[in-house]
Amino acid sequence: MVAPRALISTTQWMLLITQLCAGWHCTDLEMPDSPIRNLMLDQWKMELNWMSSMNFTEDWCSVTAGDFSMTVMAEDMKCTFGNTAPPLHNGASFSVTAVNMNGTYSTVCRYIPQGINGSAIENFSCVIYNVSLMNCTWQAGRDAPEDTQYFLYWQNSRYDDAMECELYITDENGRNTGCRFQNVRIDVNKAYFLVNGSSKDSLIQFYDEYIRLYKIEILTPPLNVTANCTTDSVGCIITWQPPLTSHVENVKCFQYEIHIQTKDEPKEEEKDPPVRVRSNRYEFQNYNEKKKYILKMRARGRSCLISSNWGEWTEPIEFGQGKDYFIFVVLFLIALGTISVTLLQYCLFKRYCSFKSIFPPIPQPRDKFNISTDENSQTEYASPQNKQLYPGSNCG
Repeated sequence: MVAPRALISTTQWMLLITQLCAGWHCTDLEMPDSPIRNLMLDQWKMELNWMSSMNFTEDWCSVTAGDFSMTVMAEDMKCTFGNTAPPLHNGASFSVTAVNMNGTYSTVCRYIPQGINGSAIENFSCVIYNVSLMNCTWQAGRDAPEDTQYFLYWQNSRYDDAMECELYITDENGRNTGCRFQNVRIDVNKAYFLVNGSSKDSLIQFYDEYIRLYKIEILTPPLNVTANCTTDSVGCIITWQPPLTSHVENVKCFQYEIHIQTKDEPKEEEKDPPVRVRSNRYEFQNYNEKKKYILKMRARGRSCLISSNWGEWTEPIEFGQGKDYFIFVVLFLIALGTISVTLLQYCLFKRYCSFKSIFPPIPQPRDKFNISTDENSQTEYASPQNKQLYPGSNCG
C-alpha cells in the first residue's frame, strides 16, 4: 500500500490516497514465500518501508521508471530515495532485496497510473522572479472531462511538509491553470510538485515533477551600475554589484554581459559585440569624450547553485559628455535676436513713412493779428522793384 502524508485538504487527500493505493500492485510470483512483506511507499518523502520476520545481513532497494534506475542501501527495513527518485505519473517499479545465511529474498511492487488517459495536466512549468516570487502554469489534459478541476501541492524539499497552492490562476471557466507563490526559498534539494485532478464521474490522472528551483530563477539585474570616465588612456571604469538572490552571496558565482552602444548611431551600425566578464569591474577603453554612450548589462550563474540562463537587463544608463552644442545654441540665439530686432525696426520705419505719405500735414490758417509782419516781409522783398518802376516817387 501507499501512505502519503501532506498538509492538504481532507477531500483531496483522500482522493490522492485512493488513486495511489489503487495503482500500487505487489506481486510474489517470483518468490511466493518471501519474508519481505507489506511494502509501503511514502510518496512525499519517497521512503519505502516493509516488514520481515527474518534478520538479514544486507538489504537494498531499487526503483526503475523508464530509462531511470537507482539503488540505495536499506537501514532498519527502510529505504530513502529522496529527491533523486523519478516522478511517478508514468509508473514505476520498486523492489527490495535482502540477504542472509539462508539465501537471497526479494519482493517487487509496481505503481501503475490510474485514471483516464490524457486527463493529467500538460505543459507544466514554473519560474522564479524578483528573488522570492514563483509562478507555475499548466494546461488541462486534452482528454479531461469538462468539469475537471486541478489542485497543486508542493514541497520545497523532501523534509518539508506538503502544501497546497494558496493563490490559484484560473481561466474563463474557473478551472485552475496555475499558481502564484510568495516568499519562496531556494533550497539545495529538489522541490517536488504534484498536480491532482478531480471530476464527478471520472478518475483523473495526476502529474508530478521534481525541479531544482535555482535552475528556474530569472536573475534580477546587477545593482549600482556606475561609469566613471576620464580623458586619459584608461577611458571609463564601469563597476556594479551582483544581482539579488535568496541563497547565494559569493560574488564569484556570476558572469556578466555588458552591452555598450553609441547613442547617436543606429542599431544596425553597431560594431562592438557584447562583452562578458566574471569580475565586478570593466574598463571601457574605446571611450571618446565627444560621444555619448548607452550601457546595459545582465547576469547569469557560471558556478554555484545559480541559473545559467541570462537574467534581466538593467535599465539603459547614459554616460559620456557628447558634443557641446551649448555655445552654438547661444550664438545662434544671439544672431536670431539681432536679426529679429533689425527687421522689427525696419518694418516700423517703413510703416511710419507710409503713414506720412498717405496722411500729409494739414495747412494751418493765417494769423490775422500778425498779418503786418507778413506784409512787411513782402514789402521788403518787393522794394527793389518798386524803386526801379517808380524812380520819381521819392519826396523832395
